[in-house]
Amino acid sequence: MSFTSVHRRSWLSEQDCDLDSFRALVERTTDLADYPYAASVERNVLLYDSERLRRAENRREVQAELVRALSDGPGIVVFQGAFSDPSVVDRLTEVFDALIAEQRASGAEAGDHFAKPGANDRVWNALEKAALYDAEAFADYYANDILALVSTAWLGPGYQVTSQVNVVNPGGVAQTVHRDYHLGFLPNDVAAAYPAHVHRLSPVLTLQGAVAHCDMPVESGPTLYLPYSQTYEPGYLAWRLPDFQAHFEAHHVQLPLAKGDAAFFNPALFHAAGTNRSSGIRRMANLLQVSSAFGRAMETVDREAVTNAVYPVLLRRLSEGADEPWWANVIAASAEGYPFPTNLDSDPPVAGLAPPSQADVVRRALREAWTPKALRDELRAGAERRQS
Repeated sequence: MSFTSVHRRSWLSEQDCDLDSFRALVERTTDLADYPYAASVERNVLLYDSERLRRAENRREVQAELVRALSDGPGIVVFQGAFSDPSVVDRLTEVFDALIAEQRASGAEAGDHFAKPGANDRVWNALEKAALYDAEAFADYYANDILALVSTAWLGPGYQVTSQVNVVNPGGVAQTVHRDYHLGFLPNDVAAAYPAHVHRLSPVLTLQGAVAHCDMPVESGPTLYLPYSQTYEPGYLAWRLPDFQAHFEAHHVQLPLAKGDAAFFNPALFHAAGTNRSSGIRRMANLLQVSSAFGRAMETVDREAVTNAVYPVLLRRLSEGADEPWWANVIAASAEGYPFPTNLDSDPPVAGLAPPSQADVVRRALREAWTPKALRDELRAGAERRQS
C-alpha cells in the first residue's frame, strides 16, 4: 500500500467535491439512543431540555456529548429554554431595538454577508454596543449558564464572544447556503490555497449560535440547516457549487424556536437564514460567534470599554450574593481571556508562562474589591504595556 493511500490528502480542490460522497454523509439518521442527555430528535436535530442539563451531575459528560453532536453528529444542537427568564431576553431586545432605531436615524445601513443590504436590520458588534448602552441588561443576559456550557465544551476556556443582531423583516428573503467564518468567508480560489489540515482546523476555532428573541414559527424563516454537512471535508469549496446548493434546497431542515431558545452549530454546517413569509413577525436573533482563545474573532471589540462598563454591575451583584458561575460567565463574555499578543519587554509573564489577561485582572479586582477607577487605571496600564 502506498504512503499516500493511508494518509489524508494535503490539499483540496473543487475537483474533490463529489455530490454522491456528500449525500452518503448527510443522508444519515440521528439516533436518540446515542445521545442520552438529549430530550428528543426532530428532523435529525438534537433538542436538549436546558433545565435537565442544569440538573446534570456530570458536566463533563454533558459537554462530551455536545462535542460529539457538533463534530461527528448532526452538527447542530437546540437548547430549549436556554433562557428560563424571558424578561432577561426582553430587556436586551429593548436595547437592540434602541440600537437599530439609532442606526436608522443616523442614516447608516448595515451590510449583510449573504443577503441584500437594507433588506433586514443588522447591528454589528452588538456585544460592545449593548454593554455600553445597558450594562445591567448585558450582565444578566451573558451570565447565562447554557451559553457558557456549550462554549466551553467546544472551545475550552478563554473563549471570546462577539454578537451581531439580525432582524429579518416580513418579506425578507433567505440567505444563500454557506459555511461560516473563517474559511467560509473566503472565495474558493483563496480557500483552496489553504492546506487540508487548515480546512479541518477552522471549524474547531469557532462556535456559531443564535438566541431567539421572539417566537419563530417556520413561516417567519428560522435558519435552514443540513445536518451532518459539517463532516464533508471539501465543504468549504463545495457550498458555492450549483449541485450542492440544489441538494441543500431540496433537503435542508428548519425548526421553529421559542423565545429564549438557543441553537448552536458547527460553523462548517451548511446553513442559511430562511425567508420570512409571515405577515407581521420581525424575526430577531442574537447571532453569537464564539471564538477560541487560539484564534481571533471576526469583529474588533473594545473589551476594555465593555469591561469598564460592566464592572460596577459585577461589584454590586457580588455584594448582593451573586455566585461565582454567574459573574465568571459575564467576565468570559466581556473581558479578553487571552493575554497575547503582548510586548514581553514591558509586559513579562508573572508566575507562569503568560502575563495576566484582562479577565485575570477583573477577577482579581472583584476578589480585592477594587473601585471602578482602580480597574480602569489598571486596564489602561495593561493596554499600554502590550503596545510595541
